[in-house]
Amino acid sequence: MAEALYKQPGCSLDWTPTAAVTAGEVLHLPDGRAGFAPTAIAAGELGALQVSGVATITKTDSMVMLKGSKVYWDHSAGAASLLFGANSADYYLGVVESTAASSATTVDVILNVEPQYTLALKDGFATAPVSTAGWPHIVSVGNGVAMVFDATAEAQKLDALSIRSVATGTKGILNALVCVNTNGDDAAFDFNVGLADGTHASSADTITASLFCHIDGASTNILAESDDDTTEVSATDTTVDFTAGTPFLFQADLTDNSDVQIYINGVNVLSGSTFDLSAATGPLKLLAHMEKSANDSPGNVTVMDLGFTAFDV
Repeated sequence: MAEALYKQPGCSLDWTPTAAVTAGEVLHLPDGRAGFAPTAIAAGELGALQVSGVATITKTDSMVMLKGSKVYWDHSAGAASLLFGANSADYYLGVVESTAASSATTVDVILNVEPQYTLALKDGFATAPVSTAGWPHIVSVGNGVAMVFDATAEAQKLDALSIRSVATGTKGILNALVCVNTNGDDAAFDFNVGLADGTHASSADTITASLFCHIDGASTNILAESDDDTTEVSATDTTVDFTAGTPFLFQADLTDNSDVQIYINGVNVLSGSTFDLSAATGPLKLLAHMEKSANDSPGNVTVMDLGFTAFDV
């Protein structure tokens, strides 16, 4: 079937291909945008490419694509993906218009737009590094942060707490694209990213209300946890592991704050656990938090994208 099907009107560009283009073929334009041909265009003939509006796109099998998610074109697979692959021919497509189930073969995408996050690190965050003799450092990177510990044998902490917040019970989707470049080499190292009602100078576990993706030093397990000061789900193995240097996508669907659904790379994990934020006092903010106790464990983590999109429908 065609890779893309016309669904709603939008901007189109005149275009004359050097080689014939089939109806629905997805293409990468010289200006970096994605486009597709609603109808076939013969080689050397003037035609038009659709570059905005909503298109129904072939999607990667077994991925749940939550509404508001960024999606990319996987050139080698000929399908939309939540992850930008290693293929240099891959490129950005747009934002998912409505959630597509794992079993769905297509997804509706709003072409060439970025998600409009309600909370985003790029809108500002507070940070309060902790160290004595070492030099842990944090650098703002687009809508994320890079956090680096050195090998000084001391307690160190780095954090990024968004300035903006949302009230408890707000419906929305949390997106955290994370790359563990160098994991801590000891259990004294912890990394957490997600939503919280505050930060802490030494231990994210003591934060009153939180929903976290959690990484322990010396382990490649991706864990998830939540606490609203009434119901606590301790850090639980999602059974998905990360590979150092390879980004993974952690998402939380807060359509129901009393039963938050967790996704790793588009796969629903820990569906038997009830992650709950409904009793949190709030308000809730985005938080990336990296810590270690008096230990020489290093650590290098980049949060490539961290945002929360609230919605009414």
